[in-house]
Amino acid sequence: FLWGCAHERGVSPEVRILSDDAGQFRLARHALCWVHLERGIHALPCASTAQAHAVERLRADLWGFYADLRAWRQAPEPKAAARLDRRFDTLFRRHTRHPGLNRLLARARDRKGELLAVLQMPELPLHTNAAENDLRAYVTRRKISAGTRSDQGRDARDACLGLLKTAAKHGISFWDYLADRLKIPGAAHVPFLPDLIAKPA
Repeated sequence: FLWGCAHERGVSPEVRILSDDAGQFRLARHALCWVHLERGIHALPCASTAQAHAVERLRADLWGFYADLRAWRQAPEPKAAARLDRRFDTLFRRHTRHPGLNRLLARARDRKGELLAVLQMPELPLHTNAAENDLRAYVTRRKISAGTRSDQGRDARDACLGLLKTAAKHGISFWDYLADRLKIPGAAHVPFLPDLIAKPA
């Protein structure tokens, strides 16, 4: 529903949605978070030293590949992109004595296009950390207060947190924003946030 509304309002269907693989975000042209992939590998239980070594070797190789992807984003080049594509195949085609790790490797191979979406769109982030940081205040408040008592309370909380985060991203004091909108005498004028968001970076 939200994606349909965004599309109707002019958001390009070519926009990539980057997620941790939660089903509700697998829309349009989807991309996967590398950090969440590594977390899945790190969390694998190991029944032997050989399995533990296989996991650690893969994690080390994965972080090396990730570092090279980050470097490529700074200076995208087609031949280097082709080499990274081939390295992905080498990295995720390995077979180990860890059945769980083998399943994860197969799943990553199946989602190659989503993990390497950055090779077609270098400006795409490789992880969802920025979005998770934006949600941290919401999650913290929810844990402290055990949620809201009504739908109106939830909507008010979400609206205020959304405005606060958006103002901060544009270098605007949230208190100045509120004072201007509430017409407090002497308050500095603050532009409308949608106008700021619509401006090219």
